[in-house]
Amino acid sequence: MRVLLLSDTFSEHTEKWALGLASKGVMVGLFSFNKATYPWYANNPRITLLHEPLEKLDTEHKLAYLKFLKPLKKAIQSFQPDVLHAHYATSYGLIGALSKFKPFVISAWGTDVMKFPQKNAINRFILKYNFKSANVICATSNTIKDYLTPITSKPVKVIPFGVNFSEFYKKEVNRQYAKPTFVFGCIKSLESIYNIDITIKAFANLKLKYPEKPMKLMVVGQGSECENLKKLVSELNIQNEVLFTGRIPFHEVPNYFNQIDVLINISNYESFGVSVIEAMACEKPVIATNTGGLKEIIENNHYGSLVEVGNVEQTVTAMELYLLNPSLTEQVGKAAYEKVKQKYNWEDNLTEMIEIYKQLMP
Repeated sequence: MRVLLLSDTFSEHTEKWALGLASKGVMVGLFSFNKATYPWYANNPRITLLHEPLEKLDTEHKLAYLKFLKPLKKAIQSFQPDVLHAHYATSYGLIGALSKFKPFVISAWGTDVMKFPQKNAINRFILKYNFKSANVICATSNTIKDYLTPITSKPVKVIPFGVNFSEFYKKEVNRQYAKPTFVFGCIKSLESIYNIDITIKAFANLKLKYPEKPMKLMVVGQGSECENLKKLVSELNIQNEVLFTGRIPFHEVPNYFNQIDVLINISNYESFGVSVIEAMACEKPVIATNTGGLKEIIENNHYGSLVEVGNVEQTVTAMELYLLNPSLTEQVGKAAYEKVKQKYNWEDNLTEMIEIYKQLMP
């Protein structure tokens, strides 16, 4: 089976799908508008890099993607895929639709359907055109599926970015901060929609309330808000309590989950929440916002804590709950693990996707 993925090689989700499919014997082609931070696809005999620019594409206008149509057609001709699969319904979905290749699968990831079509009528038209060209439409959560209902009448298959339990599990690692230091963690791109400033403010308030308690905040990731966040940390005088690690390779992520005690993921919105279920697989409680796919995973505070978007006080209260109750932290972490094991197993997700490919092939 030969599958050409139209997907961003910079994204850890692309890395996960490509390596996962390759591990199942699928020959994977990669066509990306962006450049990976590191060559994770190198030396894998089942993965072929067909297109990756030398620098990041200026995507201010959607027409910028049209210049990739001719290279994509050449890539299709050389790779001879059985299936073309666009991961992201707008940019990659558009170029895939314009290629006219069949069978064609589109996976909606989040902002591509939650935000893009709401901006204007042209965006909505583009998205409808893309989905009309697709043989199969997939979504990473039921939340995204609900957003697709007004845009397409076609059935939508929900296949999450599940957890690879051979990589994400509770284990002993070399910690940046030894016990009994309690470590809160944020593993996310440093962008405004993820409200990492709220996390920092909440941590600072908690530190003021319990100055005798050893605690740290670990911020893992990179993004446009990095300098602003570091400035905020300095203004709050908590430089010695907050660690910015920068972006880390995907294979290192499980080790960082196992260095923290609680994950904080308080986004403005979230289509699913991959880092949330990965943390839960490592038996970590999660503090998340009561929105989108996050509330779908946490389920009314049963597998973590839900707070309102932008609410510093609620975030402090949730952090305090775990800081003061080690047994509760352990109990919630174990319950979280059981849930993700049952509902978000990556092996099941790969099997489902490959079955879709098989049904499309002649």
